[in-house]
Amino acid sequence: MRAASAPPDDAALAKARRRLLPFLFLLYVVAYLDRINVGFASLQMNAAVGLSAAAYGLGAGMFFVSYTLFEVPSNLILERVGARLWIARIMITWGAVSSAMMFVQGEASFYTLRFLLGAAEAGFFPGMILYLTYWFPPTERARATAYFMTATALSGLVGGPVSGALLALDGRLGLGGWQWMFLVEGVPAIVLGFVVLAWLPDGPADARWLSAEERAALMARLRAEDARHGHARHHTLGAAFRAGRVWLLAALYFTIVIGLYGISFWLPQILQGQSGWSDVRVGVVSALPYLAAAVGMVIVAAHSDRTGERRWHVACCTWTAAVGFVLASRAATAPASLAALSLAAVGVWGAFGPFWTLPAAFLSGTAAAGGIALVNSVGNIGGFAGPYVLGFVRDRTGRFEAGLLALAAVLALGGLLALAARPGRRAGRPS
Repeated sequence: MRAASAPPDDAALAKARRRLLPFLFLLYVVAYLDRINVGFASLQMNAAVGLSAAAYGLGAGMFFVSYTLFEVPSNLILERVGARLWIARIMITWGAVSSAMMFVQGEASFYTLRFLLGAAEAGFFPGMILYLTYWFPPTERARATAYFMTATALSGLVGGPVSGALLALDGRLGLGGWQWMFLVEGVPAIVLGFVVLAWLPDGPADARWLSAEERAALMARLRAEDARHGHARHHTLGAAFRAGRVWLLAALYFTIVIGLYGISFWLPQILQGQSGWSDVRVGVVSALPYLAAAVGMVIVAAHSDRTGERRWHVACCTWTAAVGFVLASRAATAPASLAALSLAAVGVWGAFGPFWTLPAAFLSGTAAAGGIALVNSVGNIGGFAGPYVLGFVRDRTGRFEAGLLALAAVLALGGLLALAARPGRRAGRPS
């Protein structure tokens, strides 16, 4: 007897998982690597062009100034012109600017290029979060988001060894190793930008690899599940900006992002400062926290989707990260720091999957485009604050301990904000 075929909506979701998630994952690996590779470049670049720890921290965070300014407009444009065209534009321009980082000559050019990189990439991440809501119903979004966002961990896992190897090219053809790293790592974004134009549909209605029945069934299921799980949904941009929950989520995301970039931008320098290891060895060893983060992220997201609970998952993750940073501040050796920062990474990255289900629980349409971008842009101010605070503290004290404790305190507060972020009563599932 032939097995019964899957319902058309399930068949469509299965195709979307196979066709979209690996590709979006690849795009974000490249995006995140181009954002954080400055941490590996700093092992050579700071001395080569005369950047102090504070100047480096300010420049690393400068990315988020322009990123914040242009995030909401970029996501609104994406909703209007479609994901395919706008994501392609973002990738091509950010790849070009990322490669141009090889021309940094001092503080002014470093700040300028980091600012331009943030402007070029603005809208990519919230655009992807919005795009996932076009394809996956609420009951699957934490896992879909986590699978997509494991790219941030994998970019560190892969990027560390790759960046270390490129740094080893120091002196080839008259270029520093850090210049080779920027040049080479910017190219994939440009190439993939053109691939997006051929591969990525704007939504289910444009997916030629779905049958007409599958497209209709998937869109009907998305509408039905959004209606069933949503409560007091906002549809307009103004309503999203007036919603207190949007600003509460932005504050919560701020605390998570501070931890994220505290690890991403400073991990190589923390390890090298304690160990004296070579650039290549630091690049290889720094992959371990990202590996732990990737595993933890998937496990937390799957449990959150299975139970339907979000807030406690986020809170427990941020508190885990806080404990990791406290332990890192007390670590006396590089292996101890590596273990503590791996724990912090599990907590920080684990929070992302359940967190990004929360805005879509009460936002739709233009409100979703603007609200998700607002949460991400305000939250990403933490990407400016975290690296700068650590750099400032390092310059003043010659050590990282006080900065790591500050990160721990912020993440502990984030756990309390997560418990306060009640999305409202939902039919049939806990909040």
